[in-house]
Amino acid sequence: METSYPDRSTELLEGSHPSPVLSFSEPRSLTLSVRASALVFEDPASRQLLEHIERIAPSDATVLIIGETGTGKELIARHIHALSPRRNGPFGALNCAALSETLIESELFGHEKGAFTGAVSSKDGWFETANNGTLFLDEVGDLPLGLQAKLLRVLQEREVVKVGARRATPVNVRVIAATNVNLEEAVEAGRFRADLYYRFNVAMVQLVPLRDRPGDILPLARHFLKLYGERLGYKDARLTPEAERLLLNYDWPGNIRELENAIHRALLVCPGDHLRPEDFKLSGLRPQATAAPVSITSTASLEAAVRQLCERAPPKLFELIESTVLRTALEFCEHNQVQTARLLAISRNVLRHRMALYGLLPNSQGEKANTSGSGYAPTRSSHTLAPGCCD
Repeated sequence: METSYPDRSTELLEGSHPSPVLSFSEPRSLTLSVRASALVFEDPASRQLLEHIERIAPSDATVLIIGETGTGKELIARHIHALSPRRNGPFGALNCAALSETLIESELFGHEKGAFTGAVSSKDGWFETANNGTLFLDEVGDLPLGLQAKLLRVLQEREVVKVGARRATPVNVRVIAATNVNLEEAVEAGRFRADLYYRFNVAMVQLVPLRDRPGDILPLARHFLKLYGERLGYKDARLTPEAERLLLNYDWPGNIRELENAIHRALLVCPGDHLRPEDFKLSGLRPQATAAPVSITSTASLEAAVRQLCERAPPKLFELIESTVLRTALEFCEHNQVQTARLLAISRNVLRHRMALYGLLPNSQGEKANTSGSGYAPTRSSHTLAPGCCD
């Protein structure tokens, strides 16, 4: 648990129209993180977002942040906390998809000594340690349905019951939730409780992907250029006009985090202090134009292939088709699980569960996991969260 303050939010980028930079206080420790480590508000869409945040931050309302991976959801949550009356209280951040279903209840609500095997002492959960502060719950769309009901009760009653306890503990916590999943579709599909969705969605913050706010691309690039240039000993690292055009024309499927990595890598390989287009490796390039819908002809060819398989009637036909789809999608996304899950319109936990079934995870033997009726597989067995666990 930590106390959060406005992290370098008053820093200004050089230029004719200075932009405030919002970043973590120790970005060096986040070099392996999948989350965005800086935000600027130069593009008109970003300026509107900042105005919206400044309006809702002073209240005590629950906030739902929606945005793609790498758009800076945790940074926004921290900024809301820093602008709120709770700024001097603790700020806790928990990735709900980073823990198995058996661990997350204990992490959220705490447990009593002897509540389960391995509970050698009592432990406070994140709600208690964030008391009088703010708790950021990332990837709430991946919460199991059973835990959603318990979380709803905490939000309604403002009290938690530890695992193995018989008495509730009052808590005073502002909750900020975040997801890259369409919760309305999840509610319709029965994967997310409608009442919990309404409880979360008191004040919504919609983060625009980097490709839709091009005015932020070059200011962010210059910020990362200065940050990594100082670390690598460059006195005056700059982008050539051709490199600037390249960055502006790129689709940035990985959003701000991809831009940061691209600048870092270009500085490592460039022969001088001026970054050229050839210094960048933008392998995730996707066409900027909206992709055309799948045509009837292409669908028909897929149906024909499935029909041929049906005629041959191989054993475990469905598993054969599903594993083929998973392998193909993983190869297309260069084994990036986040992008693969987004492409298949499923959560990352569901993707990893299916990958484990078919031996597609590293060190996986393809043995079926004991799901106990749940589509969620444990992704981390430790109670300790890595620095980059929250997006």
